[in-house]
This record gives sequence, C-alpha cells and structure tokens, in this order.
Amino acid sequence: MYSITTIIIVLTSIISFLAFNNPRLMNALIFWPPAVSMRHQYYRFITCGFIHADIMHLAFNMITLYFFGRVLEVYYMGDLGLQQYYYVILYFSALIVANIPSYLKHRDDYNYRSLGASGAVCAVLFAFILLRPWAPIVLFVIKMPAIIYALLFLGYSIYMSRRGGDNVNHDAHLWGALFGILFTIAVRPSVIGSFLNELSQPRFDF
Repeated sequence: MYSITTIIIVLTSIISFLAFNNPRLMNALIFWPPAVSMRHQYYRFITCGFIHADIMHLAFNMITLYFFGRVLEVYYMGDLGLQQYYYVILYFSALIVANIPSYLKHRDDYNYRSLGASGAVCAVLFAFILLRPWAPIVLFVIKMPAIIYALLFLGYSIYMSRRGGDNVNHDAHLWGALFGILFTIAVRPSVIGSFLNELSQPRFDF
C-alpha cells in the first residue's frame, strides 16, 4: 500500500525547491494574514505548509515527518482500525488549526509572514507520542522517552511564544501539537485508556 507520508514529503519537497528560487511563487503560497482577512485567500492556511524558508528548515520537517509519520500511519490503520483518510485529515486540518492563532494575532499586520509544515508535523509527532509515550526520541544527541520530550517541547513552545523575537512561529508548533493529540482522541476515544496504561508501565527501549 502506498504511503501518504511519502507522497506529502515528495510534494512538499518539490514545491519548496521551486519556491526557493521563485519569489512570486513563494509570495503566492506563504501565509500572509492580511491576504486572508482582506482578500479572502483562505487557501494560504494550507499552501504555506508546502513551502519552507531554506533547505535546513525543509529537511528538519521532512525527516521528522518521515520517521514518525510512517509509524503513525501504521498505528492509525492498524491498532486504531481507522481508514487511511483519517491520517490525511489529521495532517491538513493541523495546517489550518496551527495557523489560526497567528491569523488572529496578525490579521492586520502587513509585515507578518509565516511558512512551513511545522504545525502539521507537530500534530503527527504528538499523535505518535500519545500512542507510544515511552518510545525513544533523540533531541540533538540526547535520547529520552517521548513523553519527556513532549513536556519539554510544550514548555519551550509556550515560553518562546510569549517571549517572541526569534522569527519562529512557536504558536503553530504548540497548537499543532495539541491538535494532534485532540484529533486522535476524538476519532478513537479509547486511546486515553491506552495512554494511561502505557504511562503506568514505564520502559526505556534505549
């Protein structure tokens, strides 16, 4: 069976590379709140997820999506018994939801721009963490349980969202992550019990 994750990675990579050297394409797809509020270009909530600032930005998001997205697809269709389209809905609805806080903050800010698939990637990552909280995750060179990484990530995102000043859309990271958890619970409420059961049985597969 074909992998939705692989298709998303290929499409995102192609469009991102095209936009690197095409400012007109970049401007047409980027998330620019005034274009949404004044011109009703709602498609930007999604198209911004197919472009990235540079190769490192693209590589980080796509590598993360590759490792966790493929596993989540298997969990969704296997352990949770969901249809493949639920994974597609998770990814693309996360792109929208993750950008809503930024839109509300900056809808009249002509200088604000945002791009990248980080919100959707965070949704995939945190849906995975909900299902496998003790799975190992490497942060730089430090390996830790996924649940510990999740707590550190959420704390850092909240702090940096309030502090600002680093040209990173931490709101998208935070709301994308929370959406990934809530979406998975909404489509299969039994994961709450599974998550609590997993937490009660710590294991470090290092």
